Amino acid sequence: MSFKNDNFPSSEAFDVINAALSASEADRKDAIKQGNAIFAFTIKNKAGETESWHIDLKEKGAVGNGVGTKPTVVLSLSDDDFAKLVSGQANAQRLFMSGKLKVKGDVMKATKLQPILAKAQTKAKL
Repeated sequence: MSFKNDNFPSSEAFDVINAALSASEADRKDAIKQGNAIFAFTIKNKAGETESWHIDLKEKGAVGNGVGTKPTVVLSLSDDDFAKLVSGQANAQRLFMSGKLKVKGDVMKATKLQPILAKAQTKAKL
């Protein structure tokens, strides 16, 4: 199942993240242990449309459409900024400080997401 949405070019990253999580059982369990949360992403494209995805690192260790069940933290940002974040061209703290990344929920849990995004950085071609 693909999570890519043509209206949101950066959404391809969710396929890469899901592939990284399902590549090996040990990696998946390690990601769940590190994350221990449900991370939801609400992404806005240039047309002003919004779409949501989530990364469940609490139970399943998988990516899904929508915000998921009781997300621990919701990250809202533009499609361009998400692409930069996943590709390593942007820093989450700088995006947050500049108001380009909005965080609802457990801000400290959001910092646990970086190692997961780092795995996608090596494989995503955004």
